[in-house]
Amino acid sequence: MSEDSVELAARAAARHVIVVGGGIGGLVAARECAKVGMKVTLLEATESLGGAIRRAELDSIVVDAGAESYATRGGHVRELLADLGLTDRIVTPNPAGAWLVGAPGVDAAPLPQGGILGIPSNPFAEDVRRIIGWGGAWRAYVDRLRPPLTIGKEHSLGRLVSTRMGEKVRDRLVAPVTAGVYSAQPDDVDTEIAAPGLNEAMTRAGSLSGGVAQLLADRADRAKKAPGSAVEALAGGMSALVDALASDLDELGALVRTGADVQSLVRGDDGWTVTFPTRTAAVDAAEEPEEITETLTADAVIVATAEPVARTLLDSHIDALTAPGAAPEIEIVSLLLDAPALDAAPRGTGVLTVPGSHAAKALTHATAKWSWLREATGGKHIVRVSFGAQGEPAATALLDDEEAARLALREAADMLGVPLAESMLVDSHRARFTQAQPASLIGAADRRRAVRAAVQKTDGLAVVGAWLSGTGLAQVIPDAKAEADRLRRTLLWA
Repeated sequence: MSEDSVELAARAAARHVIVVGGGIGGLVAARECAKVGMKVTLLEATESLGGAIRRAELDSIVVDAGAESYATRGGHVRELLADLGLTDRIVTPNPAGAWLVGAPGVDAAPLPQGGILGIPSNPFAEDVRRIIGWGGAWRAYVDRLRPPLTIGKEHSLGRLVSTRMGEKVRDRLVAPVTAGVYSAQPDDVDTEIAAPGLNEAMTRAGSLSGGVAQLLADRADRAKKAPGSAVEALAGGMSALVDALASDLDELGALVRTGADVQSLVRGDDGWTVTFPTRTAAVDAAEEPEEITETLTADAVIVATAEPVARTLLDSHIDALTAPGAAPEIEIVSLLLDAPALDAAPRGTGVLTVPGSHAAKALTHATAKWSWLREATGGKHIVRVSFGAQGEPAATALLDDEEAARLALREAADMLGVPLAESMLVDSHRARFTQAQPASLIGAADRRRAVRAAVQKTDGLAVVGAWLSGTGLAQVIPDAKAEADRLRRTLLWA
């Protein structure tokens, strides 16, 4: 080892970084600091790590209760999985498409192919016309006759679609997709964030449908050069990623503490002080453990919590902290069913609903989507029913767990078109999430950039997580790596 390397290693070993939050962003950031030899302490408020990646047991079957897959774009997640030795567990989903329910006059129909965010490249295609009708198709065709938008850009996806192709395309095709993917209404979604390049492609093609066709052709060309599924998962569940990261941190010498709910951050001349309540061990069984306040000091802090907690911790340190965006409250109710009628996967791998038509916004037929899960259930079925969207509380919010499971069962029966009696319900699990404000919302990108710029002006501070990077592992992981690297370089070279 060279003299410079020895000096750098000694410098790293003398630095202490505290990571507040044990979701994927926090775990990845902690690992980036620990692997160069820094002392790392990760503090998670709950008793388990993973954040949006959660595991649950349904009749002893381990399933994903939160995020079940990741987008392959960029290759960032695959790179991390390779580093952790998980490549052999990567699986791809059943390519059968999703269905749509709730369109007026339509019982249920396969979600049309050949579109982007529900916007069709051909409004007269049979699968499109089945949902919007002949009247909707002819109105959408007007898009081909109108002049393209050549000056400026339409930020609102909903306004763009309704202006060019009509309200039926917006409400029956686009809204179910934006509600299911972004938990947001089309009018609130930023076109350039949700569909990069669509405005420019539309101007080149002379119509919105033509622009969609161009982008689809571009995607097809890229797929030929780099074939593969747009999403992947891990056999056994995405919680394997959490376990592998926690194990790696242990091997790297990092300290991970759960049940450590950080209450405050204080910045001083010598670094940062973190405080959180903890309990002392009782001397004997008759005594109650005493709660005390514990403090830790470090050279730097990485805040990796959900947005509400992060803002509370950051408020006194960042003057330019922008107003928070509304964050949807999401609930996912997972059902284990003994229902042979589902063996044929009557509605593909899942169902989206037209907003306002059902209490649930979406359903995933998980055992139809993932072969590893189908094998694990031994002939039973798992469906995940999702409730809640931007500005719309989950229909299950005020229900107890049993009532929520019964509502999810009724919604599943209606969405799948199969009678499902309560006697078929073997087990259920309910998970609640405060989802980060969708990155695709109009104005969200500007708010995130302002917060990140303010954070980066504060010595010894970094912030990671979906509320700044955008939701999904494909965005959270590279962002956490980049922020940890920035902080690392400052501590080692400043």
